[in-house]
Amino acid sequence: MIIDWVVKIGGSLFPEQAIKVAKAIKGTNSLIITGGGEFANLIRKYDKEIKFSKDVTHQTAISTMDVTSKLLNDKLTFTEIVDSLDDAKKVSENGEIPILTTSKILNEKNPLEHSWKVSSDSISAYISHLLKSKLLITTNVNGIYTRKPGLKNSIFINEIDAKKLLSFDESSIDLMLPEILIKFGSDCFVVNGNFPERVLSIIKLNKNNHDFKYTYIRGK
Repeated sequence: MIIDWVVKIGGSLFPEQAIKVAKAIKGTNSLIITGGGEFANLIRKYDKEIKFSKDVTHQTAISTMDVTSKLLNDKLTFTEIVDSLDDAKKVSENGEIPILTTSKILNEKNPLEHSWKVSSDSISAYISHLLKSKLLITTNVNGIYTRKPGLKNSIFINEIDAKKLLSFDESSIDLMLPEILIKFGSDCFVVNGNFPERVLSIIKLNKNNHDFKYTYIRGK
């Protein structure tokens, strides 16, 4: 069973909008990965204040993704929590959407750098590579900007090469994602999850010609 899309639902959308995004993609051949949201932000805050080891902050931040995944799943009737890709494919074959808790896979394979450059974005890109699926990242802004949205001279970017993103100090994606996309030759959509219909539109049409704002990242 081929899962067509890995849909990363940003922690900034949790819980209400995350539920709406998940409901919007009901019936699609997708797998959901959630961001850690405020749970992960607390770990980042404490790490800045006290300085924990990189291994511990990496592992605990990933654990917060498991927490939001389980909470999201509790509010849905068409999803099932899984911790392996084999189980994800079985759930998909049964017509449901798997929500993947990633800690088990990442602990076994340890494929990513242990730093705050890595978040659920890079993890989702890694999982989409393993599944040979397309990647869609939902966040609380329209996509990627030249500077933080709302700042003076901030310009929205419709389409960009991952190589150009390597020079960005910050954006709506994590700093490691461009490197992962380049490494695997993968592309990625970034879209505003506050508009669940946009998420569904990208999944359904699967082409780069939508009439709303989103960012398309080319990794090839």
